[in-house]
Amino acid sequence: MQTEQEQVTISDTAQKAGSGAHGSNVKGLLILVLVGAIVLGYVIWSGITSRAQASTTLAHDTDELAVPTVLVASPKVTPGAEEVALPGNMQAFIDTPIWARASGYLKNWYVDIGGHVKQGQLLADIEAPEVDQQLQQAKAELGTAQANLKLSQVTAERYTNLFKTDSVSKQDVDNAVQDQAAKTTAVTSAQANVSRLEQLVAYEKVYSPIDGIITARNIDIGALVNAGSNTPGRELFHVASNSTLRVYVSVPEAYSQAARQGVPAYLTLNEFPGRKFPGTLVRNAQAIDMASRTLLVEVDVQNPTGELLPGSYVEVHLKMPSKIPAVTVPSNALLFRSQGLQVARVANGRTELVPVILGRDYGDTVEIVSGIKQQDQVILNPSDSILGGQQVRIAR
Repeated sequence: MQTEQEQVTISDTAQKAGSGAHGSNVKGLLILVLVGAIVLGYVIWSGITSRAQASTTLAHDTDELAVPTVLVASPKVTPGAEEVALPGNMQAFIDTPIWARASGYLKNWYVDIGGHVKQGQLLADIEAPEVDQQLQQAKAELGTAQANLKLSQVTAERYTNLFKTDSVSKQDVDNAVQDQAAKTTAVTSAQANVSRLEQLVAYEKVYSPIDGIITARNIDIGALVNAGSNTPGRELFHVASNSTLRVYVSVPEAYSQAARQGVPAYLTLNEFPGRKFPGTLVRNAQAIDMASRTLLVEVDVQNPTGELLPGSYVEVHLKMPSKIPAVTVPSNALLFRSQGLQVARVANGRTELVPVILGRDYGDTVEIVSGIKQQDQVILNPSDSILGGQQVRIAR
């Protein structure tokens, strides 16, 4: 049997063991609560931080998207306008409509369209019997006037000789002399009338005034012809001299100072691929057309074989003696505004709208002779709503 002292010792030992276990449980609980609080605080802090960062990022992205992004290109320098290609209209050097100067009916015509004629060659005959009769009447009147003049001359001479012997009075002599003068004037008038009618009769034969080609015939045998009729399209014939051709070209104002007499040129036509027809600038209008801002010039081209036809569309290449500094930009960089032609460029992150003057058009690119420089950054394909001073971002 255990003694009382041993029992007390066992009891104390059990009490100490229970007390130690309770203290360990409390300490573990406190640690658990502390860790949970830390985790909860981290979660809360992470949520607040990520939300704030997302808000900041959203605001930044919104600001970034508010600034438009543009593509830019730098203008390229051209070597100068040593040769300018421009459209032109080719015309005959002499283009003459032939009208009737005598009224009547067409008796015969001798040359049709495409016929080559020489100056003075007979083209047609006109029947005008009333003019022929007028000429015969005028000749008869001239004969009467000449006979009266001869009688007056004889009378005046006789009276003058009789006056020397005092056989007639001075008044009779004066009457005879003045009658002779009046008859002389009548003869002159009759001769002028005969000459006029002879010229009208000569107009019954229509001759070519120049060497050339008949390009139109608007009458036929039996047709009524009216003298001096200026009805469009009713001229008898149309004659064109094609040995030399005129080509009229509208040169842009930027090149007007270089478009001077003697500048060499050549023509190209679609119907003659690969061929060049030489010519020379012979004159200009000495004035700028206010509607098109161009200078009208004439280029003459020799056409001895007649293969070049008047009225053809040609491309004229003018070899300018002076160089005009210019740059080229893509065609989609141009802005067509009511203020005129403009180009948008970027300077210090903002747009500038610059008025420009066009030179030659190459299709995908255009030549700018004034307004921008090589170091500028030109916006490609700008929007119609673009404004000056607008902040933009250049696409990399």
